[in-house]
Amino acid sequence: MSKRVLLIGGNFSPEPTGIGKYNGEMIKWLAAQGYDCTVITSYPYYPEWKVQPPYDKHKNWYKKEVTESNAQGGKITVYRCPQYVPGKPSGMKRIILDFSFFTSAFFKVIQLLPRKKFDVVVAVVPPFHLGLLAVLYKKFKGARFLYHIQDMQIEAARDLNMIKSPRLIKMLFKLERYIFRQADVVSSISDGMMRKIGEKAGKDIFFFPNWVDVTLFHPLEGKAALKTGYGFAATDKIILYSGAIGEKQGLEAILHTADTLRADKHLKFLICGSGPYKEKLKAMAESMDLENVIFFPLQPFERFNQFLNMADVHLVIQKANASDLVMPSKLTTILAVGGLALITANNGTSLHDLVSRYNMGILVNAEDQQALTEGIVRAVQDNVSDIAMNGRSYAETHLAVGKIMSRFEEAVVVS
Repeated sequence: MSKRVLLIGGNFSPEPTGIGKYNGEMIKWLAAQGYDCTVITSYPYYPEWKVQPPYDKHKNWYKKEVTESNAQGGKITVYRCPQYVPGKPSGMKRIILDFSFFTSAFFKVIQLLPRKKFDVVVAVVPPFHLGLLAVLYKKFKGARFLYHIQDMQIEAARDLNMIKSPRLIKMLFKLERYIFRQADVVSSISDGMMRKIGEKAGKDIFFFPNWVDVTLFHPLEGKAALKTGYGFAATDKIILYSGAIGEKQGLEAILHTADTLRADKHLKFLICGSGPYKEKLKAMAESMDLENVIFFPLQPFERFNQFLNMADVHLVIQKANASDLVMPSKLTTILAVGGLALITANNGTSLHDLVSRYNMGILVNAEDQQALTEGIVRAVQDNVSDIAMNGRSYAETHLAVGKIMSRFEEAVVVS
């Protein structure tokens, strides 16, 4: 009889990026190995911050989907729960979103308690308090509990001034420590995050990094033809940012660099994706009369490998206080396609240490406009092909989904 796994997470497939992408791929992999998987999640809304068709027709109530079964006995059952989704997210609106999902997911967990037991329950952070739902299930049913941390939400809320009350922050940390004590396994995605979480939790942290499918995302020949296929000249140098477009990323720095380098007519800055800050960024580019900045919508998955292979430089931009708390999910795919990544991360952060250790990207100081501009000039002018090759090698060795999920299965699900 196959083991039964319950995932509780606010994001899931078919969201194309971020935590929803990884949650979906994790469950798909487990089902392919024969596991009976159930997911309590929301309706797909990210990165558009709007529930997407055809899910928008059902967004105000619960919906059940049986999405996959196979000859190995694996199955995926998805329970989608209603939640508040702000069109223009702010700190307070994000908090309301998290608590609205927690409330609707709570009733679904209660509904599942009398039914057949799940052997393992996985809560994915953020939001951090979803761990309480997993604790509830463990208390009643005796399941093994994995608490997986993709983002250190309380620290991020404090450092970005989303929550300003020291008393409230202290209370949230106390609640988090309770979840840590109840969890059988606590995991995270980077060395720096594991170190910080370990200090808080007082226990060993399991390394469960974000992965990439190195068979779907791989280097391609013929970059010039790819460029012309997307409307660029074969001689253009494409500086690409692809991902969520939010205010906290500091993407206006791309516009200022484009302004500084506008004399080079072959240098094109391509910003691809969606998010609440995109229209503001486009208006800013227009006001600066930046003809070298182009905006694309989110690209279809089936063409994403080609799209990424078109770029000469891939921008991974973060604020200074985020580079030791968050491992950018976009970086794994960039490395897989053999892309040249230019990464804003300060010396001493886990991201900086990892990239420099394997020499797989160009590093510049975060929130340093001159450093970003000089880094892009170096990336375009210098011979840095070895850096891109190092990135592909690292992806094949350390980020392949099969290797990471097999290790996870052995340590968490089977044990």
